[in-house]
Formats: sequence, structure tokens, C-alpha cells
Amino acid sequence: MTVTTAPGVIELPDDEARAFAQSFDLANLTRDFLDDPFPRYHALRRFAPVKRLPDGSVFLSRYTDIQLCYRDARMSSDKKAEFGPKFGVGSPLYRHHTTSLVFNDPPLHTRVRKLLAAAFTPRALKALEPRVVAIVDHLLDQAADAGRMDVIEDFGFALPVEVICDMLGVPRAERDPFRRYSLAILGALEPVISAEKQKIGDAAVAEFSAYLDDLIAERRKRPADDNDVLGTLIHGEVDGERLTHEELVQNCIFLLNAGHETTTNLIGNTLDALLRFPDQLARLKDDPTLIRTAVEEGLRFESSNQLGNRRLTTDTVIGGETLAAGTYVHIGIGAANRDPAEFAEPDRFDAGRTPNRHVAFGSGVHMCLGATLARLEGTIALDRFIRRFPAYRRDGDFVRGGRARFRGFAQYPVAW
Repeated sequence: MTVTTAPGVIELPDDEARAFAQSFDLANLTRDFLDDPFPRYHALRRFAPVKRLPDGSVFLSRYTDIQLCYRDARMSSDKKAEFGPKFGVGSPLYRHHTTSLVFNDPPLHTRVRKLLAAAFTPRALKALEPRVVAIVDHLLDQAADAGRMDVIEDFGFALPVEVICDMLGVPRAERDPFRRYSLAILGALEPVISAEKQKIGDAAVAEFSAYLDDLIAERRKRPADDNDVLGTLIHGEVDGERLTHEELVQNCIFLLNAGHETTTNLIGNTLDALLRFPDQLARLKDDPTLIRTAVEEGLRFESSNQLGNRRLTTDTVIGGETLAAGTYVHIGIGAANRDPAEFAEPDRFDAGRTPNRHVAFGSGVHMCLGATLARLEGTIALDRFIRRFPAYRRDGDFVRGGRARFRGFAQYPVAW
């Protein structure tokens, strides 16, 4: 049961909230939490904003504390010490997640990011816009006559995979396994995984790596074609250095995974939120110029990435608590984006919300490199979907993704 304690704030009753905050453990999450974490984030913020977990790590839920983590150089993103025990040093999952851009500190992070940044400049993304429009229109054309579609499988996933595969020069006939790979590899980042899920994740990295080995070898034979992102990564240099083959393979996997996860969930989560807040859907249909603020609100309201992680390199005071060097800190991105101290009526979707200083893409040196691309894809996709199918509605039951770190749907059928 939840209660409305203030306009646009939905919480658990006090006794239930206090009990939840006392017992909260990322290693033992309930279905209620996975289905609707937001009242529980409010409980943590009220009763345990710097929550010490049984394994010695800490969970943060306040916007101000989380902004500090993103901007403090004492917070390390390097995950070798965490992923060694979790995945096994040398395993495919370990090699991938400790080599890719997101889980590294400078200088490796800086070198890889500089190489990738050329593909994500405003000029480069502006050149992509006609292709994004064409893909969106094609996907909507395919569904129009049927009168229904699964907005995850048929739209939200298909769009970003086509875009990022185009950017990397992946042949169209070879793209089918990528969603399976991505779900397995990113699913391994959940707080706790089974031996079976680790086995599936290791196999996905191994298969994906073998595919990329062949693709990269073929591209090295055709340097004249290397005017895309993959060519930039193969031949680009920063301070006279190029990526090693292992860095190249693992960061291509990272791009293909990260390149779709946010956009897929942004599309599904925002279309769902608009159905839950029909006044805002009507507002958006009346004034389509609100699409950009509606996309930002979708990013805030149901953030695709709910959790981040850092490790303290020195003793640090956060939220009035002294935390020792070596402590692992869980960054509650979804919690920060529903903090009433930062956002008025945080549990209400507001298509015109301004300002909207959400942290869906992080902040600081690790701010998501693909944020502008995700915004471009999400804006075009949602705008053209709503214009094309303004009377869309749910068509049967949806299926949640069932993950704590990445929030979205596995299936979301709609009709019009």
C-alpha cells in the first residue's frame, strides 16, 4: 500500500517505510521493489539516506549526495576489485566489464573517450538525423496496417540497434543476436546473479568477441572504408597511442550494448508514463513542441539506468557519514531523480517540466557519452509515434524487465 503524503509524492506508510529502510539489502530485492522502487526510494531517503548494507557497501538516495559522488575525483569507477570475486579474474565477463569505457578511470577512460568522442559531436549526430527518421518511419510503416505492435521488440529495441550498427558498419544480416548478447552481458551487472546467468553472460561475451574479431580483421583489409566509428577506433590515435585489440573489441561491445539500452527503455517507459498520465499525453498532442521536455521528463521519471557504483579511494564524508577508503558506494540514480528536495511533485509526470536537472546520464567526467544520441533517437521516435498513432493504448499485459539496475519492459504491446 502507498499513500500520497504531499502533492505528487507517493510513499509507503511510516511504519512500513521505516521497516523497509532498516532491512533494505540490494542482495535480497523483492518483486515489489523491482516492480515499483520509487516509494521505497522515498523510504530510504527519509530514514536511511546513507544506508549501510550487510556487505559493507553503502546505498545513497539523496540528489545532493549523488551529485557529490559524480563530481568528486576521490570516487573511482574502476571495478577490478569488485568484478574479480563476482565474475572470476580472466573470465569473459570480467575482461569485458574491466576493459570497457564506463568502468575505468583516467588515463584509460580519457584515451578511449577521446577516440569515441569524434563520433558523437553535434555535427556528426546532425548528419545521422535523416537516417534516424528513416528507420523510425520504416518501423512505424511496418506496424501500421496490423494495428498493433510490441513497442519494445518492434520499435524501442530495433531503432537504436539499427543506428549503432550503422555507425559501426555491422552488416544488416548479422545483427539478430545482438539483443540476446546485450541482455546477457548487461544482466550480469545486477547486484546478484546466479551461476547460470554468469554462464550465459560469459558465453555472450565470448561469442560477441569472436564475431568482432572477424569484423575487425575484415575492416583492416579495407582501410578506405574506415570513415565510421569502427574505423575511428581501429586507426585513431590519442597522444600517439591506439587502442589494443582487446580494448577495441570490448569497447565495441560496450557501444553496441550501451547504444541501445537507454533508448529502448526511454521509448517504452515514456509511452507507458504518458498512458498513466493521460492529461500529459493530451497536452503533448495539443502542443508537439513540448516533445523535448517530455523526453527529458521520461529520462527523469523512469530512468533507464537506476543504479551506479563508485569506490572510495580515501576516507570521505557523505551526507554527514564518514565512510572509509575502499567502501563501495551504490548511486541511486532513480532515487535522485525522484527526490522532492530537487523536483517538485517528483512522482508526477510533467511533460513541460523546467528546470529538469536529472542525473539519468550521470554527471562529471563519466557523463554518458551517448546522451545526445539517445536524446535524438528518443525525441524523433516518440514524436513520430505519437503523431502517427495518437490513440495508442495498451493491448494486453506488459512484462517488466525484472532488473534492478536497468529499468524497462521486456514486452509492452500496444494497439491503436
